[in-house]
Amino acid sequence: MLPHITATRFVTPLREGGSLPGIVEASDDGTYVVKFRGAGQGLKVLVAEVIVGELARRLGIRIPEMAVIDMPTAIARYEADEEVQDLLNASPGDNLAVDFLPGSFGYDGSRPPSPHEAADIVWLDAFTANVDRTWSNPNLLVWHRKVWAIDHGAAIWFHHSWPSRGPDASRFASQPFDSSEHVLGDVAGDLAAAHDRATAVLTPEVLTEVVALVPDEWLEPAPGLEDTEAVRHAYVEHLTRRLENASAWWEAAS
Repeated sequence: MLPHITATRFVTPLREGGSLPGIVEASDDGTYVVKFRGAGQGLKVLVAEVIVGELARRLGIRIPEMAVIDMPTAIARYEADEEVQDLLNASPGDNLAVDFLPGSFGYDGSRPPSPHEAADIVWLDAFTANVDRTWSNPNLLVWHRKVWAIDHGAAIWFHHSWPSRGPDASRFASQPFDSSEHVLGDVAGDLAAAHDRATAVLTPEVLTEVVALVPDEWLEPAPGLEDTEAVRHAYVEHLTRRLENASAWWEAAS
């Protein structure tokens, strides 16, 4: 299970992105970037953050620690900004907290990761169909001279079609990935070796463990997926099928 903490103070909004995350202090004396369940992208973004972030961790890619954070309703009373207050009022209960890395800065290419690390990140993005790692939006931070991967809410897009189309693992399994615009494309080393490393780690058991970390209340039912167990199974099936069909997407990406 992800750690469970409680927000004690909303510090400030972060207006760089479209979802309006915020800096929040918590009951464990930590400071976090919180992704709110009431934001326009909805709960599926939080699910993607957990699944893809924890897949990254299994592959040895640095990501900030994550936790489930309870946002008490009282916090919104002390927020003067009306837009932020509305967001807090729409997000009571469990939200996603990502450890705040003080002093970090956005990736600009001046401190690139090793070719090995870069190849692993490219592979992860290809596997999870994450198109949001380009120079226009790198979603990488440099902290203590190391590169950290952040913001994976745009990945595993397949779940956004479930309310209308239902689950279709075969469509995601063969979806090609274009890595030509990837921010680390010129840095990445041996991509074939990255593929071998990743497929050795991401067994069906590991995929099941990662999906199990998502809180039940973030898993939204859909046609053909009537309960949380069915939703979890669908995530594992989609990811497993994509691994099995790597020739359909990895050769184009590499």
